[in-house]
Amino acid sequence: MEALRSKESGLKKFKKIQPRPVDLLESELVRIAPAAPGLDFPIAFQPSAGDVDLADWAVANRDVIEEKLRRHGAVLFRGFDTYRPADFEKLAQTICPDLYGEYGDLPKADTGDVLYRSTPYPADKAILFHNESSHTPCWPMRQFFYCVKASHTGGETPLVDCRAVYRKLDPAVRAKFAEKGLMYVRNFTEGFDVSWQDFFKTDDRSVVEEYCRRNSIGVEWRSNGNLRMWQIAPAVVHHPETGEPLFFNQIQLHHAACLDDEVRESLLALFPQEDLPRNVYYGDGTPIADSLVREILALYWETCVALPWQEGDVIALDNMLIAHARNPFEGERKILVAMGRMFERKDLQQVC
Repeated sequence: MEALRSKESGLKKFKKIQPRPVDLLESELVRIAPAAPGLDFPIAFQPSAGDVDLADWAVANRDVIEEKLRRHGAVLFRGFDTYRPADFEKLAQTICPDLYGEYGDLPKADTGDVLYRSTPYPADKAILFHNESSHTPCWPMRQFFYCVKASHTGGETPLVDCRAVYRKLDPAVRAKFAEKGLMYVRNFTEGFDVSWQDFFKTDDRSVVEEYCRRNSIGVEWRSNGNLRMWQIAPAVVHHPETGEPLFFNQIQLHHAACLDDEVRESLLALFPQEDLPRNVYYGDGTPIADSLVREILALYWETCVALPWQEGDVIALDNMLIAHARNPFEGERKILVAMGRMFERKDLQQVC
């Protein structure tokens, strides 16, 4: 009888024990470390023991991923079994549940409603540094890149910390950018860019005009049926979550000084300056000196990190903390893109 009472008492004590949540970091399933010695970013997440379902792990450790993104700006997931677009989409959706599926500047992927193919641009040319959609009224806070096929040579996605660029800029230069902001001009010209119909997903001019009116975008219909639009945007901002000052813009994708000499000369032979497919000025419409833009471009290249892709890699970015580019490459290269957590410019505090 005494033994029975002792057994019942032990059972009651066992039932009172609350299960302790399993900390997947403590179980050493995933190792977190710099992607390469001496690098502050991207921070790398790699499996350290057995097979790890990365999306499941991310569900339990989303706070850890977010903390690393806020601190480092970019994280690299490498060595996991993410060899299908569906795996990538699941991971991106786990980290950023509100992925965006209506982006007009990238072609849609063959699979998934919220996946895109990378920018179709000649393989022998670099795509220069930019923060995705920073020239528009709304941009993604999170951006994801997934390597389906790594090119034989080149094709890296160089990354730059926009906090570091801000610190390294001449104070007088960044003060002028902060004061004046930027004016981005885009001429939708058939054969040189996506058509305005494809970009806006409509052939109704009134729909385009209403969108531009709501978003404070200037619009002009040219006699040839093409569209010119322009908008004022900041060049220097505070990050809405960390409060850090950033050099945040798309100067390099718009300024003519960043074009190859041959391309620039060809375009200027076809169009006057104001009709170039893309251009950018100070916010008051005055030109930004070619020499200054080239200095800024050189600063980005000096500051960037460029790691070779491995198939199955996923890079997640805070799109405001990190600008990205693309190196020239040889051989087949396939990178898929996802983005989300859209942020509106009107909610942004500029740096004064």
